[in-house]
Amino acid sequence: MMNNTSKSQVCKVQPGTYITGKWHKHSYKIIQPLGYGATGFVYLAEGSKENVALKISESSTSITSEVNVLKHFSKVQGSALGPSLLDVDDWVRPGYPKAISFYVMEYIKGESFLDFIHKKGNEWTGVLCLQLLADLDRLHQEGWVFGDLKPDNLIVTGPTPKIRCIDVGGTTINGRAIKEFTEFFDRGYWGMGTRKAEPTYDLFAVAMIMINAAFPKRFSKTADGKEQLKNVIRTNTMLRKYEKVLLNALMGRYQSAAEMRTDMILHLSQKIVQPDQPPTRSNRHQIKKQSKPVSRTRPVSNNKTVPQKQKPKGGLAETVLIVLFVTLAYVLYIYGQIL
Repeated sequence: MMNNTSKSQVCKVQPGTYITGKWHKHSYKIIQPLGYGATGFVYLAEGSKENVALKISESSTSITSEVNVLKHFSKVQGSALGPSLLDVDDWVRPGYPKAISFYVMEYIKGESFLDFIHKKGNEWTGVLCLQLLADLDRLHQEGWVFGDLKPDNLIVTGPTPKIRCIDVGGTTINGRAIKEFTEFFDRGYWGMGTRKAEPTYDLFAVAMIMINAAFPKRFSKTADGKEQLKNVIRTNTMLRKYEKVLLNALMGRYQSAAEMRTDMILHLSQKIVQPDQPPTRSNRHQIKKQSKPVSRTRPVSNNKTVPQKQKPKGGLAETVLIVLFVTLAYVLYIYGQIL
């Protein structure tokens, strides 16, 4: 279920239109549409001080539900899930018999998750998902599940890359039925679990986000979902590096986002350390044995052996340094938040 419900023309607003709140009297000039979901349209608008994102819907119930979620998010210390809520009101549109509900939120400017990965490289997938898992853990502890978690709802801001969520329409109280989902990221579609709102539902989606980073065009279920996803992971170079973490998330083996995050941090740390491991007693003899003879054209001291060692490729070294730096910075950030 893709939730592509057709929208009423009343929620479609042309650029240049002014929307003024019935109660608070704040006025917003529509600049351009940003997108739409199951419950309404979202527009970029000009406020009195800055640009904002404005969501309008005929369903006052849906607006109230999303506003309550955003208010709750604002109380979750350190969480970057969801934009800040700025205003809630009704709009009396000329020629329409009843008021239309809308709310105004922070406009989060940045690149989409998949565009950022495409430009910066797949090594950023794990780093950004570490950030996402930290925020999901706080959300889960508050008794909520994000639900419709997918790259379309993720923005990477800068200059220091930070992942943010821009649509909270699918957020559901733990234990209830998921109210919005997208098939590719839904474990029910793949036959790997229920649509009950629980942390494992979001963690499945995180794994699918990483798979989507490797397959931007996505793909459909063809047979046994579990076996298909296993084969996809094992036949892709980038995904194979995260095989253990991805399979655990897909199978619902992690009890919390914190557990999955810890596993990913250990995984990234191992990948960083391995290329530069110093020789040990067990491999020192093997290293000497594999060393090439020294060229006669190169003067060498009689009491030293100089093995011919290839320099690591620049791309690998750069990738390792980037991941090391960003991972260390993020771990320090999380540690600071805890303190």
